[in-house]
Amino acid sequence: MTTAHLGAASFAVCLALPGSVGSAETRTIETMNIRVTFGTTVLHATLDDTAAARDFATLLPLELQLSDYHGVEKVANLPRALALGDTPRRSPAMPGDIMHYAPWGNLAIFYGTAVATPGLVRLGRFTDLIDPLVAASDARIRIEAE
Repeated sequence: MTTAHLGAASFAVCLALPGSVGSAETRTIETMNIRVTFGTTVLHATLDDTAAARDFATLLPLELQLSDYHGVEKVANLPRALALGDTPRRSPAMPGDIMHYAPWGNLAIFYGTAVATPGLVRLGRFTDLIDPLVAASDARIRIEAE
């Protein structure tokens, strides 16, 4: 299986190190590839180089319960709102896009399309086909850095 990279993004992610209460280390990551696992299925994705995507990366690993929303996207609540910084706050969505809907604070994985909507923030995109995820009625997923 090949994994396509969306650009040569390089960005820093602040990670709390074990035993370092209140401190964080910044390290540069060549690309931010993630994997989404549910059951025995593993799908790969790449996060964008934006403030919102970098903040999302600090939540990983993350376990979420997805549910279908309007036959267009799979959604789940995030443990907290994401810091958006200078990330564009009005994005269209295409099948395979990983989005954050800021007004509700949730994660949305689109398998349909959506017009540019205020508060719809793109975090990244799947590099694998997401058909298995779409077919799952309610999926418990694990998202982690690769």
